[in-house]
Amino acid sequence: MKAVAKFFLYMGIITLLLYTSGCFYDVPNDEEKTQKEKPVTLQSDNRLTLAAAPGVSETIEIVLYFAGGNGKLVAERREIPKVEGIARKTINELCQGPLCEDLKPTLPPGTKLLDINIREGLCTVNFSKELILAHSGGVEQEKLTVYSIVNTLTQFSTVKEVQIWVDGKEVPTIAGYVDVSAPLARNDSFISALNI
Repeated sequence: MKAVAKFFLYMGIITLLLYTSGCFYDVPNDEEKTQKEKPVTLQSDNRLTLAAAPGVSETIEIVLYFAGGNGKLVAERREIPKVEGIARKTINELCQGPLCEDLKPTLPPGTKLLDINIREGLCTVNFSKELILAHSGGVEQEKLTVYSIVNTLTQFSTVKEVQIWVDGKEVPTIAGYVDVSAPLARNDSFISALNI
């Protein structure tokens, strides 16, 4: 009798351990996993949208301004991962240049973002020295460089003005023509009607 009681006691303990360790949980098959990971939502315009699976980041559409063939800035729309520092990620995308072959970069090759700070509507963006040293020069090219940065950053509601720094310091100009010593507001007159 004692052996039977011990047997059931041990079996109870083993069962309890297996249950608490997850061995008795119902494991969904692949189809059930997919349905749980990608819920479908119906938007107000009757479009179906799949939500991002766990572990897969959401994306957000941003606008980057690059030089078009008409001497104006052209908006290139791009999907990027939605991250906390979206302005930083956006400027890093601007530094990489356009994806569309019809557009040209506005920042000199090798230009890197060193830091970015947004406070009370003012975005201070700090670039590496290549922004000045590798710039091709010319008044039109400098305007495109400056306002591609300013207009790209002011798409965000938290940014009203942009202050451009180089190597951690305020600079009077990038190539000798456009005054960047004070914060600059968005200027849509440099933007072409063409969007990509």
